[in-house]
Amino acid sequence: MTVYCLNPACPKPENPEGNQYCNRCGTQLTPVLRDRYRIDRPLGSGGFGKTYLAKDTDRRDAVCVVKQFAPTDGMSSNPQLLEKALELFEREADRLLHLEEHPQIPTLYAYFQQSNYLYLVQQYIPGQTLLEQFQAEGTFDESKIRALLQDLLPTLHFIHQQKVIHRDIKPENIIRRRRDNKLVLIDFGVAKQSTITMQTPQNTCVKTKVGTPGYAPMEQLMRGVAYPASDLYSLAVTCVRLMTGCFLELDSTDKLYDSIEGCWKWREQLPSGVEISQNLAQVLDKLLSDYPNQRYQSALEVLDALNPPLKFSFEVITVNRYGKAIDRQQREAEYFTEDLGQGIGLEMVRIPAGTFRMGSPETESGRDKNESPQHRVKVPEFFIGKYPVIQAQWQAVMGNNPSYFIGENLPVENVSWHDAVEFCERVSQKTGRVYRLPREAEWEYACRAGTTTPFHFGATMTPELANYNGNYPYAKEEQGEYRKKTTPVGSFPPNAFGLYDMHGNVWEWCQDVWHDNYNGAPSDGSAWDWGGDSGYRMRRGGSWNFIP
Repeated sequence: MTVYCLNPACPKPENPEGNQYCNRCGTQLTPVLRDRYRIDRPLGSGGFGKTYLAKDTDRRDAVCVVKQFAPTDGMSSNPQLLEKALELFEREADRLLHLEEHPQIPTLYAYFQQSNYLYLVQQYIPGQTLLEQFQAEGTFDESKIRALLQDLLPTLHFIHQQKVIHRDIKPENIIRRRRDNKLVLIDFGVAKQSTITMQTPQNTCVKTKVGTPGYAPMEQLMRGVAYPASDLYSLAVTCVRLMTGCFLELDSTDKLYDSIEGCWKWREQLPSGVEISQNLAQVLDKLLSDYPNQRYQSALEVLDALNPPLKFSFEVITVNRYGKAIDRQQREAEYFTEDLGQGIGLEMVRIPAGTFRMGSPETESGRDKNESPQHRVKVPEFFIGKYPVIQAQWQAVMGNNPSYFIGENLPVENVSWHDAVEFCERVSQKTGRVYRLPREAEWEYACRAGTTTPFHFGATMTPELANYNGNYPYAKEEQGEYRKKTTPVGSFPPNAFGLYDMHGNVWEWCQDVWHDNYNGAPSDGSAWDWGGDSGYRMRRGGSWNFIP
């Protein structure tokens, strides 16, 4: 077994087991730090530290990473530089403590001093860095770059929300975790916390010129300032280098950046036959601007630009009181698809702002007194799922399937209100956008889609229009089919907003607590989450086994 000398200046730190002192520099060997972390081998060095792979003897030799603060010779003669380096090392520990709740940021296990050296112990991420992946697989195509951005931008959004700027994003600091293929952002040694709001380039952090040339923007390298847009710039550089294979480590000159003209020329270096969509190219070009205020200012802006709303067309049917179609219209709606991973998407439809009368008139058949009094509600614009959440989406996010009727394209059922809230929270964490349950006013507004009839398709309901218990007809209509199970989403005609299964199939949870009636209900589209019976939450829409 080899024992490693932890003196950073040691010319050859490997020593035979059993030695008490290093046979090269004479330093007393410390094979186990804090009587717990046993150094196995060096991983590398750079910046202000050396990194080792270690075993945690208190956790059955679980693998971990030990980073040692190792000032260079030049720092010893420059007290200011040494002080700044020490500050940055200590900040890494502090940053990890504040950020470790995110699953794509390593967990900090310990931070301590021993034998006049500082050590940081953190989670080991088994996998490949993006540079190693490039070396093994070659250049990245558009699908890989889009997957990279979709995976990492939500993590950057989380970091920036904590008012932290990483400032050293590059392929070596992004690891593709082996167990789930997710990207993990590492090395927060030069991360900087901003104590002020980071909305414009005028709101900056303390000036410290750090970052990697060839990845860091000019404001960071030349002026020592950094913004969220600086991290986004570095991420874009990472993308174009992975697409072209042009790395400074491999080339004597930078083939991607024309210093004379002051612009990036990455398109000219793409491998032969590789095509990049105009959308992705425009996003990268904007991120690579030399001027911070000309870039996207947040990770969410980049996500939105990568997934611009598209339009889909559909047919809306209106029926008479006998269930016969009396009108058919072609409509369009805007939507975008959220990537949930594993090839699963979540289609979100834009619902325009508007005003409607919530509740039902007293003359409506089948109504209940809790639908009174009707009241006017103003609803801001929002996005809502095109379909009820299906089992494939639930499985991708939650890792389980509680449904009784099994099928990837069937709606998930047997989920509590708390389960649904947790699903939204996990999608938020996965995507960087805020997802939540609809407020009841939003749900009814989206369901009605501008209509005032009992159902969005007209004055009655039939089993050809929705999945419900057809043994119980609406009003005085005839009995119909009772399917006794859920049906695949999208099996029935949509409403005028392009939403499916707003009537029947499965109940749909809302944010609001239960109230006996609408007396005192908000009129601005907000959730009614005070008063009432907090032990119950609102659900709307009915289900496959419910009466119309």
